[in-house]
Amino acid sequence: MGSSFRVHPLKSPGELIGRTHSEAVSSLIPNDEGNTLRSNDQHRMSDTITVPIGSGQRDTVNRSGAKYFYEPSMDLEDGKAEKEQDSARIQNQALVSGLAYCITSISMILVNKLVLSGYDFNAGISLMLYQNLVSVTIVSSLSLFNIISTEPLTWKLVKVWLPVNVIFIGMLITSMFSLRYMNVAMVTILKNVTNVITALGETYIFMRHHDKKVWTALCLMIISAISGGMTDLSFHAVGYSWQIANCFLTAAYSLTLRWVMDSAKQVTKSGNLNEFSMVLLNNTLSLPLGIVLMFAFQEVQYLYETPLLRMPMFWLVITLSGILGLAISFTSLWFLHQTSATTYSLVGSLNKIPLSIAGLFLFKVRTSMQNLLSILFGLLAGVCFAKAKLR
Repeated sequence: MGSSFRVHPLKSPGELIGRTHSEAVSSLIPNDEGNTLRSNDQHRMSDTITVPIGSGQRDTVNRSGAKYFYEPSMDLEDGKAEKEQDSARIQNQALVSGLAYCITSISMILVNKLVLSGYDFNAGISLMLYQNLVSVTIVSSLSLFNIISTEPLTWKLVKVWLPVNVIFIGMLITSMFSLRYMNVAMVTILKNVTNVITALGETYIFMRHHDKKVWTALCLMIISAISGGMTDLSFHAVGYSWQIANCFLTAAYSLTLRWVMDSAKQVTKSGNLNEFSMVLLNNTLSLPLGIVLMFAFQEVQYLYETPLLRMPMFWLVITLSGILGLAISFTSLWFLHQTSATTYSLVGSLNKIPLSIAGLFLFKVRTSMQNLLSILFGLLAGVCFAKAKLR
């Protein structure tokens, strides 16, 4: 239900919102810290006068008149120590940001499953609408206090973005409906079908060719999805139908987003469209259409009758789901700033393993050894695909 922006089309819907390709080494150190370091160096240089006095030494006189000997080897040792400290700090930040990204993405799926199945909440569109409203409120507040920067929503920008937003809404709704009827592990495995559809779209639309290892991994994904469905003890035709529709819509969203973003940048005031602006744009435009769909699917009457809306704990859970949806965007942005796109994609693939295991145990899913092997096979195929795709 979160710099320039690059689409990695072969990921889950939540992750698609929070992508950026700021991968330069300079981005590993925040700009204000880098400016502070530079200004300190300049200050030290302007405070000292260096006079060569002999081989390997310099006589340095500061403005107070004090004099001391300075050896270049001391500089090398200090520089080495500073580099080691910077490297350790960067590694720690990458680890923390990676854990935050994994926790938020796993928690988002599990909380949605809890709301839809645990509470037996039969209003997926209303849940999506509320989550998007929470995201709009938080992003707008952060922008109002100048914590983040967002593009103003002009009519030209809305017209350009509206087609991809319709696909985005369909992607979220079908994800909600499928998650209601299917267990988390099988949803995770069937999402691999999105990779197959996207790869075919890239081949025939963008003329992008993949090597044999990529197509082999895609074939393994299809086999695991089919075998997983055949051995699923809780098979539900409606849930599988919604998930297949979600795969097509997710692939369409990632493929359409490629050229819509270029058009959108041309109608913005800054000539750029950062990730926070996309979150605000997508979620704001989803509100009016979501309200229309609520009436079309007769969820208003259900909301009026259900006792869940009179439970404070239920409101706490669905609000948490909205916050987690937005947190995925922020943590993915943070994680990408601390690491590379390769690490980001591999972590995203590996992240499905604990998610599937948690879904099986937390919701006490009935399963069999054949189904477990199909799930494991699909998860490993996803990891192989990520490695082959990034080679």
